[in-house]
Amino acid sequence: MSLIMARDSLGEKRSVRMGLASRQALIAYVFLAPALIYFTIFFFYPILLELWASMQSTTDFVGLANYLTAFQDQRVWATFQVTVLFAIGVTLLNILLGLGLALLLDLPFKGRVVFRAVFLVPYMTSMVIVGLMWRNILDPQVGILNRLLFSLGLPQQGWLTDYQLALPVVIGITVWQGVGYTMILFLAGLQGIPEDYYEAAQVDGANGWMRFRHVTLPLLAPTTLFVVIIGVINSLQAFTQAFVITQGGPADATRFYVFHVYNIAFNENNLGYASALSFIMFVLILVLTLIQWRLGNKVVEY
Repeated sequence: MSLIMARDSLGEKRSVRMGLASRQALIAYVFLAPALIYFTIFFFYPILLELWASMQSTTDFVGLANYLTAFQDQRVWATFQVTVLFAIGVTLLNILLGLGLALLLDLPFKGRVVFRAVFLVPYMTSMVIVGLMWRNILDPQVGILNRLLFSLGLPQQGWLTDYQLALPVVIGITVWQGVGYTMILFLAGLQGIPEDYYEAAQVDGANGWMRFRHVTLPLLAPTTLFVVIIGVINSLQAFTQAFVITQGGPADATRFYVFHVYNIAFNENNLGYASALSFIMFVLILVLTLIQWRLGNKVVEY
């Protein structure tokens, strides 16, 4: 009899636990429902719609024809090459300059808060405004920079009209606008490193470079991984710089992939082909992000 009562008691406890777990799960789904609805409407549904549109021509269903055309289109490959060069340049310079500024502005000196704010101001400014400002500064005829070079007796440059200069200049403008954000991220990473590590390394006889190499860099790996992933994603989707500053010129030197898609969609009125190109970039960014995440987690130290 006691054994039967014990089993009944155990069964009741399990039923109570299962009922509690069910209620907790229901409450969790209720709170998650707004986010799930939002992502379904504004993220997953547009992706499916884009995939369907990419298999259409102006009037007919064409299947994978748009994708085959994209892989055979030399202009797509050219714009992709320009975009990759842009992404590499912007990401590397952002990391190097952002980390350098963070190391300098992490030092204890008066006015460092002001300097941090100054470097962050361009990031808080719209890229449209930044682009218009730099386009006027670098104008080959009336730009301030060329006038300054002329007054110094130096040769003037076609900053935005020279095929070899245009892409590096746009990279420089993009880095100027975004390096403050990278600096803040690295500053947060530096201030999260315990001071005990540096003291222990100093006791072991490590000089400044050795402390930076064996303490700072490894412990900044999570921040660096985040900066790389965000930098690559943003750079591969660059559009405003080409649209506002150069219109993709000269001779397609700054014709970024997304700008090319925009022109195909709205200037050539080929929405199906533009949708296919957009979906290709979406898949590429997703794959690159996963690869960077997997490779980065192997070297990240916490």
